[in-house]
Amino acid sequence: MWGRFDGGHLVAACHVAANLVPVQAGPEDAAAFAQRALTRRRTASTIVGPQSAVRPFWDEVGPSWGRARDTRWDQRHLEIAGPPAVRPDQGVRAGVQGDLGTLYPACVAMYTEEVGVSPEAGGGADLYRARVAQLVGRGWSFVRYDGDELVFKAEVACATEHAAQIQGVWVPPHRRGQGLATEGMAAVVHQVRARISPTVSLYVNDWNHAARGVYERVGFVETTRFATVMF
Repeated sequence: MWGRFDGGHLVAACHVAANLVPVQAGPEDAAAFAQRALTRRRTASTIVGPQSAVRPFWDEVGPSWGRARDTRWDQRHLEIAGPPAVRPDQGVRAGVQGDLGTLYPACVAMYTEEVGVSPEAGGGADLYRARVAQLVGRGWSFVRYDGDELVFKAEVACATEHAAQIQGVWVPPHRRGQGLATEGMAAVVHQVRARISPTVSLYVNDWNHAARGVYERVGFVETTRFATVMF
């Protein structure tokens, strides 16, 4: 974690790991973090954060770090801090370890569809499976079954006492358009607000109109724009 200080007071930070994330960073802060990043080799596979910070960071490091695999400059950050606007699906529940046989392949499919590369690539299967199991163990994984078929899933990626961020929202392709995601997300919002955090957030690509429609129906509202650079 890097920090930028003004008169001894921390004014901005940058999380530096597989994900590089500027935190409360204005354009000057982001440029300063970028100069620090250029003193070492790139280890991040993703730069993600508020659009206003990711752009100036990338402007500085782009010529040295090389061509990105994908850039997503217009991602909507959404929040809901009240009850969902539609009826929650009563079949959505917290995942348990016994679900991993169907849940793990669904997580791989979602990640591959969203990111464009499998999380198992390069020998990452064990680490990714451990992460999925960790979220289940925390009670942060949500599933909906129709018989033996997993038809909806989502996870809490991270949470504080103030807010939780949702990731990995997925419905199998042949079950899309049936309302599973809308009522499923309503259930996730209801359950997360009841036992994890009062505000539920996520971010979605501008071009994903189907997902944006789901979140709008549930009651999410846009608060800012994110951007992501992937290597």
